[in-house]
This record gives sequence, C-alpha cells and structure tokens, in this order.
Amino acid sequence: MTMKLKQLIESSKLQDDYSALLDFVPYAKFIGVTITQDKDGWLFTLATEPNNIGNPITPALHGGVIAGFMEVAAALGQMLTSQHPTIPKIINFSIDYIRAAGVKPTYARCSIVRQGKRIANITVLAWQKDELQPIATARAHFLLGEEV
Repeated sequence: MTMKLKQLIESSKLQDDYSALLDFVPYAKFIGVTITQDKDGWLFTLATEPNNIGNPITPALHGGVIAGFMEVAAALGQMLTSQHPTIPKIINFSIDYIRAAGVKPTYARCSIVRQGKRIANITVLAWQKDELQPIATARAHFLLGEEV
C-alpha cells in the first residue's frame, strides 16, 4: 500500500467510504465487515455470509467468526480513533460468549479503555437485535508500532 495509513483513514472518513480501509485488512473483507459512523461512534457490522455459519442445523454463526469479527473491530476501532494511527499487533484477546448468535446481521462497538504510546486496551460489545442483549463481550490488548 503506497498511501500512508493516516492518509487512508482520513480519506475514508472524509468520503464516508471505508472500503479502502477494509481492503487493508483482508480478513475483514472476507467475513463481510462494514463500518459506519453514527451518533454513538463507530459501528461495525458483520454480514450474514454463508461461510460465517458454524452450525447449519440451528443455524448459528461460528464462534471463531464472531471472535475474529470482534478482534478486527477492536483493531479498526483503535486505528480510526487514534491521532497517530499504527497497525496494532494483538497481544491478547479474551472473549465471553453470552448467547447463541443466529444467522442475522451482527453489530459491534468498541471502547478504548486506555491508549498509551505503546499499548492500547480496548473492550468490544457485539449484539444482533438489541445492544442491551449482547451475544459476546471481549477485551483486547494491542501493541502499537511506528506510524505507517
């Protein structure tokens, strides 16, 4: 990628089109992540792709896809909110599955708990119908590198 990350993020925000940023994270594109901004901040959406189904009998989303979606949301959330965006490298990720996730649009929102010069601590909440009834919560720690 020839464009610097900061320029890519600023351009995405200005145009309200995050497809180029999602191209920067191929797994996000693969599972069908989209980004929008509303009055509460960044909203990440996971599409109902057939490849995201873990149990076709129930049917339910695959737990690994949910975890991957939440990790991607945390990384993108950090990049979108940082004054000096870097490519975050995961240190650890902990997820609590609260209820089964049906095959329907899934949403996530991140909160930056603390962001220093080297480490970021982020929480993520994922839900489907109602934000007050989450399907999973997660905590992520990222190592922040040099600006790209």
